[in-house]
Amino acid sequence: MSQQPMSLRRAFELIRRNKAVVGGAIGLGLIIGAAFGSVNPPQLTASALVILPNTKIPANTMTVLATSDPVLSSARPNISPAPTGIVTLRQEVTAVSTSANIISVNAQAKNPAVAESAANAVANSFVGYLASSQSPIGQVNAHILQPASTASGPNPLVHRLVYALIGAIAGLLVGLIAAIARGRGDRRLRTRDDIANAIGVPVLASLPVSHPANPQDWAKLLDSYQPGAVHAWRLRKTLQHLNVSGVNVTGDREGEAPVVAVVTLTGDSRAIALGPQLAAFSASLGIPTALAIGPSQDPNLTAALRTACAGWKGSRSSLQTTVLDADGPVMPDDVALTVLVVAVDPASPRSLFGDLPVTATVIGASAGGATAEQLAAAAIKATGGSREVAGLLVADPDQSDRTTGRIPQLPRQAPRMPTRLTGIRTEVTR
Repeated sequence: MSQQPMSLRRAFELIRRNKAVVGGAIGLGLIIGAAFGSVNPPQLTASALVILPNTKIPANTMTVLATSDPVLSSARPNISPAPTGIVTLRQEVTAVSTSANIISVNAQAKNPAVAESAANAVANSFVGYLASSQSPIGQVNAHILQPASTASGPNPLVHRLVYALIGAIAGLLVGLIAAIARGRGDRRLRTRDDIANAIGVPVLASLPVSHPANPQDWAKLLDSYQPGAVHAWRLRKTLQHLNVSGVNVTGDREGEAPVVAVVTLTGDSRAIALGPQLAAFSASLGIPTALAIGPSQDPNLTAALRTACAGWKGSRSSLQTTVLDADGPVMPDDVALTVLVVAVDPASPRSLFGDLPVTATVIGASAGGATAEQLAAAAIKATGGSREVAGLLVADPDQSDRTTGRIPQLPRQAPRMPTRLTGIRTEVTR
């Protein structure tokens, strides 16, 4: 799966599968952006207007003088708090000509009082500088037309929202990249075709499964499980495929009852309910069925199920349960079908089957629950030297999966006709 070439469709699929990563990145970016906007409030602007007498001095010259070093140096002590230097003050103060003889001195600060103080101090210093003998354009009698009184700027809430939106967009981009990278590195199989091709056997049925967390929930599943029409049909076809008597009878009930082992992986907890659901469905058809809980290389995985089966007394008279212990496999002998649930660890070299009288083996896996290597290792441990895997059951199939999991049969080649037939003359028309 991770080796497939990247396309737009596959990228969207990887993003959909890792939507939690994308959502988390968006949420984190939103919080960081809003926090940044809160600790960095918007810049507010205060303006003081200076009126000049009619003079032939260009307005551009006046605006340059308003932010010159002498003016800023004289204004700096009157600003509270005082800027660290003239360079900093020049970055915060600008002067523009609003008309032929009016100069607007504008100051920016995050605090409105600081902005108003800076605008008024620079405007007063400018007026004093023009009236002094140090003025390079001669003494000019200017005065304050309107002092700075109210600083204005962006709405603080809007400011935070803008930064939050920027953070969310940045988080979205990071989340998309992370989702695609995570998906490309994920080797777990998700489609029916990929699961089937991993070990070369078909998918017999795929259906949603329950996820009981305690013995009571397991007992309720065994007593009342009834799939919908579509999934019920798939389970019926599975029983027919396994040649179970009572459904499309193809055999008799003489001799030992068939034992179908549903093998799941210890790391795939979602698939553990496949065996119990198959047994409960078989019993709902009136087939005398036993659910046997076999050994597990992860005791915690089947602990609640074993507890439920050990003391289960349900209303389905055609279903009985048993828990196999270490003393030896004791299978019920008064049933038409036994479903054996076994959980194996693909990484463990030890096999759990031993002398279990298994008639057919089915491997259960959930979509995204195992890699091809894990399924192959489980198949090897389940089959041993004489058994074969009859098929696969897929739990919780991906909603976007449109594959079937049926292994296609190779087309048979038509027999080649002999080039020469006795007694028949072949002519080639050119």
